Amino acid sequence: MKRFLFIAGVMAILSVYTTAYAAENSNAGGGTNDIKLLQQKAKKGDADAQYRLGLKYANGEGVKQNYKKAVNWLRKASNQGNAYAQGDLGWRYVSGVGVKQNYKEAAKWYRLAADQGYAYAQGNLGWMYSEGLGVNQDYEEALKLYRLAADQGNAYAQYRLGLAYANGNGVNQDDKEAMKWYRLAAEQGDASAQSSLGWTYFNGKGVKQDKEEALKWYRLAAESGDISSQNYLGSIYSDGNRVDQDYEEAAKWYRLAAEQGDAAAQNTLGVMYRRGNGVNRNYEEAVKWYRLAADQGSASAQVNLGWMYEKGHGVKQDYYNAMKWYRKAAKLGDAAAQNNLGAKHLKGQGIKVNYAEAAKWYRKSADQGYTYAQSNLGWMYEHGAGVKQDYKEALRLYRLAADRGNIHAQNNLGRMYEEGNGVNQDYGTAVKWYRLAAEHGNSYGQYNLGRMYEKGHGVTQNNEVAAEWYHLAAEQDHAKAKSALKRL
Repeated sequence: MKRFLFIAGVMAILSVYTTAYAAENSNAGGGTNDIKLLQQKAKKGDADAQYRLGLKYANGEGVKQNYKKAVNWLRKASNQGNAYAQGDLGWRYVSGVGVKQNYKEAAKWYRLAADQGYAYAQGNLGWMYSEGLGVNQDYEEALKLYRLAADQGNAYAQYRLGLAYANGNGVNQDDKEAMKWYRLAAEQGDASAQSSLGWTYFNGKGVKQDKEEALKWYRLAAESGDISSQNYLGSIYSDGNRVDQDYEEAAKWYRLAAEQGDAAAQNTLGVMYRRGNGVNRNYEEAVKWYRLAADQGSASAQVNLGWMYEKGHGVKQDYYNAMKWYRKAAKLGDAAAQNNLGAKHLKGQGIKVNYAEAAKWYRKSADQGYTYAQSNLGWMYEHGAGVKQDYKEALRLYRLAADRGNIHAQNNLGRMYEEGNGVNQDYGTAVKWYRLAAEHGNSYGQYNLGRMYEKGHGVTQNNEVAAEWYHLAAEQDHAKAKSALKRL
């Protein structure tokens, strides 16, 4: 839940402006005469008129939008102690609308408004203390301000109190107390609180686990445009997590989040178009969504976009562009991208063959535990490509990957035992690793297991069983398996 806090805080701060404006604007029309009257009052020093005129300029209602004039009138009203204007100035300094972003200045204006009992300013100043923005981080002060606002019925402050209890920030962690505050805010329509309430019901935190109640709150939040809830629902239906798996429903929710610019949802929607999950397979559409996410700096999307260029899916095959996107993701530390860069250097695709560079990238990826890279680096050590030949290091790397289910490493480990490279030759252990790879669909493992049965190495000789494994490998277009079947 913590990863959504900052966004939720900013969105709530945006509500300071819109809510205050809505309340005040109900008393002032937008006609020419109304504007002139407002201007006359404002020039005479009427703080309320100055505040409302500032909002008119900010929103371009009855006058041409002009942030400079808006801030000028809002500051005049604020200097006279108008709490709404002070709160609005605080929002502007947080968001950088009409002024240069300045958290310290924002905190100053929020404090002035908060000290007058303005709930929106109290809640937003509490957020600044919680995050340490413009002020020293102080959970106790944040809680104090949240309570002041929450007791006035401010939904955002109630939500933030819920988060404080859920995470144990400034108070003893208490899921039931978190639920209480979430519910108060959620029942007022606060989307972040509704999403949090959905999460607590889904995971049984502070309340009995209840799938239906969780989905109800997630849907309410998602339908209000809450991106995190849209992503949660997409994930729930995509994974079939306590619901029937439904890719179409998942795609619907991911699309809503993606259309709001959420990079994670855009990347996931791209994957769904590439695979044809819940949508008709469409590589061009997949590329579109990958690119949108990649341009926002999503490493996963950059890897996926690179892969589309490598394979020529939805775009013209272009190893240079594939390398470009792999490099971007690799610089962000993405293990898959680092592994793919290694493969390009090994094969000379989009760049000159360079075994040492291939080994370098495989190592970066392998050090992060990426099993494909561990297997690939093992191969480099086994064959002395880009590194000094070292069977023991090859075995170590193969074993790391094989123990975590990598079928390529399992097959390679089988070969090491069959040939006695770096270990005592052991057909029985070779068969064990070939079988693991074969049973998980690896064509090389299937072919090698067939050979072991044909030769009677590590197993009782059996041409029928050998033929069964050769057949499975041949179905995957394994050339040697096809030849073996003809021989048998």
